[in-house]
Amino acid sequence: MLKYQTLPQMLDDRARGTGAIGYLEGENAEKSLKMADLRRRALGILHHLQKLGARPGDKLILHVSSNEQFIDAFWACLYGGIVPVPVAVGISDEHKHKLLRIARQLGSPFLYTDKKLRERLAAFADSIGAADSWKPLGARSFVVDQLDDISREGTPAKLSADQTAFIQFSSGSTSEPKGVVLTHGNILANADGAQRAARFSDEDVAVSWMPLTHDMGLIGFHLIIMYAGTRQYLMPTDLFVRRALLWMKFASSKGATLTSSPNFGYRHFLRALGDKTLEGVDLSRLRLIFNGAEPISVELAGEFLDRMAPYGLKRTAMYPVYGLAEASLAVAFPEPGTEFKFITVDRRSLGVGAQARMVAAGDPSAIRLMCEGKPIPYTNVKLLDDSGNEVAPDTVGHLLISGDNVTRGYYENPEANAAAVTADGWVRTGDLALWHGGELYVTGRSKEIIFVNGQNYYPHDLEMILQGEPGLEHGKVAAAGVRNPDAPTDDLVLFVAHKGNMADFVPVATRAVHLINEHAGVEVARVVPVVRIPKTTSGKLQRSALAESYANDEFAGALAEFDAAWADAHAHGRAAAGGIERQLKAIVDDALPGKNIDVDDNLFEVGASSLTLIQIHEKIDELFPGAVDLTELFDFPTVSQLAKHLEAKLRG
Repeated sequence: MLKYQTLPQMLDDRARGTGAIGYLEGENAEKSLKMADLRRRALGILHHLQKLGARPGDKLILHVSSNEQFIDAFWACLYGGIVPVPVAVGISDEHKHKLLRIARQLGSPFLYTDKKLRERLAAFADSIGAADSWKPLGARSFVVDQLDDISREGTPAKLSADQTAFIQFSSGSTSEPKGVVLTHGNILANADGAQRAARFSDEDVAVSWMPLTHDMGLIGFHLIIMYAGTRQYLMPTDLFVRRALLWMKFASSKGATLTSSPNFGYRHFLRALGDKTLEGVDLSRLRLIFNGAEPISVELAGEFLDRMAPYGLKRTAMYPVYGLAEASLAVAFPEPGTEFKFITVDRRSLGVGAQARMVAAGDPSAIRLMCEGKPIPYTNVKLLDDSGNEVAPDTVGHLLISGDNVTRGYYENPEANAAAVTADGWVRTGDLALWHGGELYVTGRSKEIIFVNGQNYYPHDLEMILQGEPGLEHGKVAAAGVRNPDAPTDDLVLFVAHKGNMADFVPVATRAVHLINEHAGVEVARVVPVVRIPKTTSGKLQRSALAESYANDEFAGALAEFDAAWADAHAHGRAAAGGIERQLKAIVDDALPGKNIDVDDNLFEVGASSLTLIQIHEKIDELFPGAVDLTELFDFPTVSQLAKHLEAKLRG
């Protein structure tokens, strides 16, 4: 039986105790907020939202970078029956496009943000000719910088379990993102099921750097943790990106028993660690490190455990799980306190309805699949073949879910609901999986979503970014995620139709890399010249066929020719001149190893992702504190341009 009917009931109860949230803002910067104070602040903010005109059922886009400001406003909305819609703050155009598209879908939403972000959104809308659509949203915005008095409480709404708690929108840069509608009952059922399956208690301590705009951050490490009465500490995601080692240092100093990360977080941490040691770090209390949000790398999980073993981390701590926003997060958990398990199969035997063939680790077609346990309480899972029949053990099927925790559908999107929700209420996840030994092993996607650095990207979205460019028109380019068995995440590969001289292809490829980096903030691993882009008889791009050919090295000859032409085109740059230019060049070289960056090369054209730009900015800020804003790397994208700009600023 659930402890509460609504989320505000949960906070009301927790506010009567001694619980608190710890905000870890830096190595020696921490704030603690009692649950009673969180409730008081939320009701105080609710007064201002209601004064602005927000009423129960209204939608509010929550767009702030501070965890503390996010949590305060999130609960203010919940108490008032206002539906919060979290949207990530990012440095690429993709995030701004997404916010404006979400606003259009919602109709007349309110916006909760800060002054600087509001100004950036307004300027961006004006730059793309969307000033008219921005104007009503700007007029319905609340700027948190102006919040100076929360002494007067707003009026809480009367709520029920089946009312919408919040809406989480999917990725979507150039097409319409889908809004997963979650009720109070959905979230609380998932919280109860997760607590039972993972055995959370008030003796646990959770430390998380996951973004609160992501279901693992907001639901997994805030709401579910509060439900269990567990102490929680929240670390800003950008702090983890800049200073990854603080993650395990905080886990040690706070005596954490719970934390989480997708693949890219483990890899990012291990790269930051290098051959360094973590003085005074003790991880012996960590009992569960949730591993999910993207296809789980068996190799990376083992590498992380091996590297952290000297600090007391147990092998039973790695906790591979399966979940998605449509399930209010959690679907399947393994048995706590056991070492992770995996099977090794022939990657060619993973078609829908096919029985997976087990192979030896050294088989050239081997791929390791991680065990993600059994469905948690309240959640049902079934695997179906293309005809809708349940599959036998060790046979690949489409993964469907149902239960009290599962969404009833997407926000005002009949087409998506018709495609995803069956007549009897089962939700198609788009994932493929098999049962082995009574446990779930996810094998891949039935759709073509690309997973990079913990984020989902739709191939058609990325392709549409390029459509207006010569040589990159519709039908001439295909984006695909290619999983390297030795890598923890997908590689984004662009396949571009080209039949001419390879030297003429270099500027086309350069432009493609630039645009994807600039507008989507994701690194292009490879641009592959192909004779043609294969299509189905109905005209759909056959991205999976291209990805399979790439994985089988069928484009090796064309790539060798392209690499030679690329190297020749980028081999005539000048050496860095002057102290600042040399310092910046060294920072860029360290962040982009093997790229051979010239001082006049545009960082977007050589594959600098948003994550890489953040790392570059962090190093610059260490040498020249406060001199360069992260957004200025977009304005001055070459080493030489940035050096001149920095020199001018330092001269004053």
